[in-house]
Amino acid sequence: MKYIVCEKPGEFLLKEKEAPVRKENEALLQINKVGICGTDLHAYGGNQAFFTYPRILGHELASVVLEIGDNPKGIKAGDKVVVMPYLSCGKCIACRNGKTNCCTNISVLGVHGDGGMQEQITIPADILLLANNLSDDQMAIVEPLAIGAHAVRRANIQHNEIVAVVGCGPIGIGIMKLAQIAGAKVIAIDMNEQRLAYAKEKIGVDYIVKAGKDAADEISKITNGDLCTAVFDASGNKFALEACPDYMSHGGRFVLVGLSKGELTYTHPKIHAKEMTLMCSRNATTEDFEHVISVLDQFPTESFITHNVPFTEMISHFDSWLKPEAGVIKATVNFKV
Repeated sequence: MKYIVCEKPGEFLLKEKEAPVRKENEALLQINKVGICGTDLHAYGGNQAFFTYPRILGHELASVVLEIGDNPKGIKAGDKVVVMPYLSCGKCIACRNGKTNCCTNISVLGVHGDGGMQEQITIPADILLLANNLSDDQMAIVEPLAIGAHAVRRANIQHNEIVAVVGCGPIGIGIMKLAQIAGAKVIAIDMNEQRLAYAKEKIGVDYIVKAGKDAADEISKITNGDLCTAVFDASGNKFALEACPDYMSHGGRFVLVGLSKGELTYTHPKIHAKEMTLMCSRNATTEDFEHVISVLDQFPTESFITHNVPFTEMISHFDSWLKPEAGVIKATVNFKV
């Protein structure tokens, strides 16, 4: 069977190997489509932390079961399934408390171990979710939307709240739509006017604000001086992260979804006066995946996936997806023949 491997930063190779053999408690899957995420882009660029090469990337997967044993979910051969790509230990303090998304020994497919950029793969059966009602395109975007769903659930968004989402990339866009589904009014913030236009026209956010020194004043005007009861950062940009408390109301919540590698600095009296609740949001749980699957018909999948190629052409296209002028929101790769 064919697969694509990132041999080293800046180099993909299309190779062949024997098809995998399913072990007990595993499923053998046919991969139909793989979504490309920021982790894949960073791995290719050589700036993904704790990453080793060579590595088969891909953890946003649309797949069909080829072989599976008896399982509590009743999944059988021929079923479409979404893969929850976080392998947790089930024993650590986080797992014992139901927070498998931040397991102390977590292993993510396509990051810590090989992922789904291959025609077939064996996966533990307990991380599969039935998705017979979804298209391949929809299945391929469940995982990034589940990250947004987890953040919205962490923030406990209520009906008619006004929330700000910084960063109109795939994760930010997911947070925006899922916050709307939860009943919130959404302000989208970004430097990229094309992305802001997408958030307004396709996602239907209530307001858009260009990031910069005037953003807090704009948000104050929109909210009649109240600011936002919840602010999500989905950019991972240091300057954006440090500006977010300026968008937040007194008594508000600040949710860090994007990851910055460096240190962040806040003026303590300013955030203390607001009694700011600061929380991080990492990965997602089964509950988040199930929620996304149940509301995915409300998401504009067709416009969200802006680029799509067969796996035989991915290597020649990948470099272009790194360029802002390409206008990529979500790229996908077809493995289905």
